[in-house]
Amino acid sequence: MSAAAAVGGASGAFADVVGQDEAIAVLRAAVDAAHGDPSVPTAAMTHAWLFTGPPGSGRSVAARAFAAALQCPYRGCGVCQHCHAVAAATHSDVRTVTPEGLTIPVKEMRAVVQLAARRPATGSWQIVLIEDADRLTEGASNALLKAVEEPSPHTVFLLCAPSTHPDDVSVTIRSRCRVIALRTPRVPAIAEVLVRRDRIDPEMAQWAAAVSGGHVGRARRLATDPQARAEREKVLAVPGAIRRLADVFAESADLLGAAKGTATAMAGRRDSVELEELKTALGAGGTGRGAVGAARGTAGVVKDLERRQRARATRTERDVLDRALVDLSGFYRDVLVRCFAAPVPLANPDVAADVDTAAARLGPDGALARLEAVLACRDAIDLNVKPQIAVEAMMTALLSGAGTRP
Repeated sequence: MSAAAAVGGASGAFADVVGQDEAIAVLRAAVDAAHGDPSVPTAAMTHAWLFTGPPGSGRSVAARAFAAALQCPYRGCGVCQHCHAVAAATHSDVRTVTPEGLTIPVKEMRAVVQLAARRPATGSWQIVLIEDADRLTEGASNALLKAVEEPSPHTVFLLCAPSTHPDDVSVTIRSRCRVIALRTPRVPAIAEVLVRRDRIDPEMAQWAAAVSGGHVGRARRLATDPQARAEREKVLAVPGAIRRLADVFAESADLLGAAKGTATAMAGRRDSVELEELKTALGAGGTGRGAVGAARGTAGVVKDLERRQRARATRTERDVLDRALVDLSGFYRDVLVRCFAAPVPLANPDVAADVDTAAARLGPDGALARLEAVLACRDAIDLNVKPQIAVEAMMTALLSGAGTRP
């Protein structure tokens, strides 16, 4: 079977795009149009796309699969050199913008836009994939807008954001993009991809898919990492652990400490490898005339990398903390489900006994007030409130039941 014949349904480059059949159909039509298929209207393809959907829906996965299919001579076979290079983020004509800090600065966006205006070197397109486009600064958005308004004929922009709301993507950029709206994948679809792609035991895959909140990456981490499962258990134990004021500060310290520890572990090895590679590239360890002067001249480059690594560590820590808050909000959502006997499955079926206990103790009003407190904490951290203050305020509300929203 040829590579071209192997492409079909959810196979090939789109194999890991979970539970998004309608979106895949639209993207495949665009790929056909881009490859000159006469049976598909040319309008099926455009130069700017906006992938939206809740966390875990696979926005960047779908965008990367689309990029691979555009570059692939077989329209997304998943096995050719182009498909492998795009999947590994090493394709010379596909540039991925991933925010290392809390935002994507204008300097970085201008550099990417300038490179994207060049003719493709090995593929058919110059493709810019912007993960977390909602983190673009105002200046970066303006730089991107100019490029999207006057694109090179061989350039395609793929943006990923939670929604089309102006808080996530500017109205002017949104108006120039075709929107691909992704939805939360269903549990069977997530479990299937964990078994097929990651060779995870079916029973473990089913459990991880059920408690992941529809987040494919989260499901994979829970299924493969015992530490991730232990962290989740500790977060879900918080509602039952807060009985007095002293518990507020103890649980806050534990939650913040766990987030910092996980982020530090994730960043430690990566940062040291990056720093050593940069120093080697700049001639560290060299001898002879000029070596000392060269070392002095590279000090600023090393400091710039260290600054970006600190920014990335801050973002990672907040992302880890936010994941814990999502688990906590899921617990109180389950309490509300039990309070109202709603005919929907629990987000955390493995702690159903704790949910029932909390429902009997709190009632619907108490559960709702605590859910509001968790959501308010997420909002506060997103607005750059110091995490310690936001988390301690939330824990106080979990103890008292007093709402924190105006």
